[in-house]
Amino acid sequence: MKRRTLIGMAAAVAAAFSVGTAQAQNYPNRPITLVVPWGAGGGTDQTARIIGTLLEKDIGQPVNVVNRTGGSGVVGHAAIAEAPPDGYTIGLITVEITMMHHQGLTKLNQSNYTPLGLMNMDPAGLSVRADAPYKTVNDVLAAIKANPGKFKASGTGQGGIWHLALAGMLNSNRIDPMAAPWVPSQGAAPGLNDLVAGGVEFVTCSLPEARALIEAGKVRPLAIMADQPAKLFPNVPTLKAATGSNWTVGAWRGMAGPKGMPADVTAKLSAAFKKIYDSKDFQDFMNQRGFGLLYMPPDQQAAFMEQGSKGMGEVMKAVGLVK
Repeated sequence: MKRRTLIGMAAAVAAAFSVGTAQAQNYPNRPITLVVPWGAGGGTDQTARIIGTLLEKDIGQPVNVVNRTGGSGVVGHAAIAEAPPDGYTIGLITVEITMMHHQGLTKLNQSNYTPLGLMNMDPAGLSVRADAPYKTVNDVLAAIKANPGKFKASGTGQGGIWHLALAGMLNSNRIDPMAAPWVPSQGAAPGLNDLVAGGVEFVTCSLPEARALIEAGKVRPLAIMADQPAKLFPNVPTLKAATGSNWTVGAWRGMAGPKGMPADVTAKLSAAFKKIYDSKDFQDFMNQRGFGLLYMPPDQQAAFMEQGSKGMGEVMKAVGLVK
């Protein structure tokens, strides 16, 4: 190859690198789209909108929050993963990204994203009616083990995060995950109403979702599937403290962009999200709504999602949901 050709190629590569570096240094110079894979008004939407508002203030550019719903979360998660990796389309991904590929709903998984920081975690809790004979989570486990198929549980749709919370809890305590039949519901609220009405015996969902009925004296929480007790209900024991089980699970939300984003852009966004997480505005917003606060930087978020995907796959296989 001629020397002149080599010099020309080197110049082209240097120019391209220079342009890319300049773009990263000037980022952002136009509006950013923040995709929400779930509907308006829900917890993910509320969390995304406060993050978007605070991000606007920090970076000085408009942040347009867009709800892309459908396909049990697949549509919105795909919109984030398939966007140009330039930092101008990001999103709030959720725990479902570690579940959907096991169900055969999509080929997408956590490896299709650039992590930008975990912002929220609402661990699963186990609740019963206030007048139920079960005083501890061990009472519940003993009843299910002694009477497989007799007692029903609810809290979300079949194969949803709270269904898997129950299945994982049983599996970790050497009880058939199918021993407590799951009654699908449209979410925690209908499941809790069914619990109060006597249609089911147990509900697994986050404690903030059950808060109103707990405080009204209609529902009693027995355990939380987390490493630490909840600030909202500090007297509710962790599953590990009560049973010795290491099973922890919850609904989490994390900021992410498409795979392959420039390092400088990733660093700038990650720093912005850590600043937002630490801000009084964000902390107050989340605490007032009972949303769990948990931050992880990108590298920890990536490992957390990888571990979560493995755990979800094992539990989903145990209840026959892997395709």
